[in-house]
Amino acid sequence: MSTTDELREQVRARYAEAATAVRAGATNVEVNDRVSAQLNDGLQVVDDGCGDSCCGGTTGTIDDTFGAGLYDAAQQGDLPAEALAASLGCGNPTAVAALRPGERVLDLGSGGGIDVLLSARRVGETGFAYGVDMTDEMLELARANAATAGATNVEFLKGTIEDVPLPDAAVDVVISNCVINLSVDKPAVLAEMYRVLTPGGRIGISDVVAEDHLTPADRAERGSYVGCVAGALSRREYLDGLAAAGFVDAEVEFTHAAADGMHAAIVRATKPATA
Repeated sequence: MSTTDELREQVRARYAEAATAVRAGATNVEVNDRVSAQLNDGLQVVDDGCGDSCCGGTTGTIDDTFGAGLYDAAQQGDLPAEALAASLGCGNPTAVAALRPGERVLDLGSGGGIDVLLSARRVGETGFAYGVDMTDEMLELARANAATAGATNVEFLKGTIEDVPLPDAAVDVVISNCVINLSVDKPAVLAEMYRVLTPGGRIGISDVVAEDHLTPADRAERGSYVGCVAGALSRREYLDGLAAAGFVDAEVEFTHAAADGMHAAIVRATKPATA
């Protein structure tokens, strides 16, 4: 197995275990604690006071900068408990993307379905929300959550974010929540986002992003690949990658700390209307 295949399998196994734990009754705090314990096993963790891992919270607490804590009380109250429990993201991309009624939305790395379900409600009966995930256990959990929520304008598809199983110009908006940093081929992900968007479409992404002065080795010292840190792009790498894919009006806005020199961030960009 190549290094790329090994990394992808580590990511798949991590999220499969999280989905299994949720189906067994684990809460969001318990799932984040398990993830943090796995990530910290044998790893030198930078203690910056922001928690044990970038995509999890501080052990034993509900952290309002990661996971379910990023969704307000009204959103949480309208969602199945298992969708909240499976939330391991670093933002709220449905708010970032400013979704409108009638839009078609794609969530890359949709996990337990929390952002797909919220998107489906924002776009309404005339809109539609897709989720793409490579993990069978997460897809099973997401579909169960959609059934519990009574969501009929959603579909969860099996696939990788580097090879999205949708045709060209299929959606108006692409969102993602702390997933692109886990990809083993980020230029392919950015190209796929561009491909599936309609001309004039946009992205609204939450991700972990490094400050420009941090080298790949620096990032690896601050956390593991599967922990959303070692594989994170820098701000300049993100902007350059989006431009290379064809996007315009790109911006990367840091929101809160994830590790020393690493931040949860909002990433926005637009596909030209003339594309």
